[in-house]
Amino acid sequence: MAEVTLDNVTKRYEDVTAVDSMTLDIEHGEFVTLVGPSGCGKSTTMETIAGLTLPTEGTVHIGGRDVTNLPPKDRGISMVFQNIALFPHMDVYDNISFGLRLRKYDQEEVDRRVEEAADIVQLEGMMDRMPSEMSGGQRQRVAIARAIVRDPDVFLMDEPLANLDAELKVHMRTQLQRLHKQLDTTIIYVTHDQAQAMTMSDRIAVIDAGNLQQVASPLECYNTPTNLFVAGFIGSPSMNFMDGEITEDGFTSEYATIDFDPTTHDVEPGQRVTLGVRPEDVHLERDQSDAAVATRTFNVVTDVLEPMGDELFVYLLMERDVEASAEGRGEGQLLMSVGPDTTIAEDEEVTVILDREKIHLFDTNTGDAIVHGLEPKSVPEP
Repeated sequence: MAEVTLDNVTKRYEDVTAVDSMTLDIEHGEFVTLVGPSGCGKSTTMETIAGLTLPTEGTVHIGGRDVTNLPPKDRGISMVFQNIALFPHMDVYDNISFGLRLRKYDQEEVDRRVEEAADIVQLEGMMDRMPSEMSGGQRQRVAIARAIVRDPDVFLMDEPLANLDAELKVHMRTQLQRLHKQLDTTIIYVTHDQAQAMTMSDRIAVIDAGNLQQVASPLECYNTPTNLFVAGFIGSPSMNFMDGEITEDGFTSEYATIDFDPTTHDVEPGQRVTLGVRPEDVHLERDQSDAAVATRTFNVVTDVLEPMGDELFVYLLMERDVEASAEGRGEGQLLMSVGPDTTIAEDEEVTVILDREKIHLFDTNTGDAIVHGLEPKSVPEP
């Protein structure tokens, strides 16, 4: 079994804490992705698991063994990195088999393992090709096959698709999912690309500034983010945010008011909160049937339209005199996602609603999530 456990792992570089008291349990056979912005500590976490760097504090266990101080070769792992690093003077066979030959495996075993790995990543008939004769995707498959032949307990993959073009990334995402099913082994994957994290993972671990923010299934992180950071990072485009205050009648801000009963949502009048709603949960009034439960209507002005093929992004100003920020996501602005055939123009006054069941409230001071989904305010019976 290849469980991986990080117990209170901290890594400091002089006055910089790259990883801070991280505790994470990864089950055998899981595909877990470490995701976060550049510099958040995800690669340092991976390197600590691999043994490329030693933790300042804490322990690392793989398959029940304490490997904290063991070298990478004794940890039962294989690594695939962004830099494919194939030997340019060796053909595919020699690149894949290099590690096995270095460890003095007999030729029959080397041939068997290389053939099996090549079959898994679909490299049949390419054994005599040189890296310079192959596409980026094919070279990446060679690097993955080189990792497979070691028959590791755990695969560690650090941004392995970063240098591929968009079409190849989609293709290789599918290949990696098939690989995971075939090998039934533990894969720990590092990326800042949330599309890769959302589509491939059993669970994702969201990291910010060396701290683990949330570990859950991709949909759980998307639908019930634990705090403002996760809500803003997971999802593309990211969630809309609006700062405001709780009143006896619900939420109010400079630009919007949404009624609900604070006593049923664990908030109280005077509390500063941040309201969050995703672009796909903002609807034109004429399409409010798409919302489970609609809020009151808001009059807004369209600013910029971005046709994306399968959807249309509409940047909205909550009031005409709002000064639009460069990214179109500042205070008094909303991003709405609608169907590609929606008839709408720039600088048009439109009426929108929000889907109550998809509204999130966060504590403005701590960033912690308070509630996911608002109930309409009940009307007393006559």
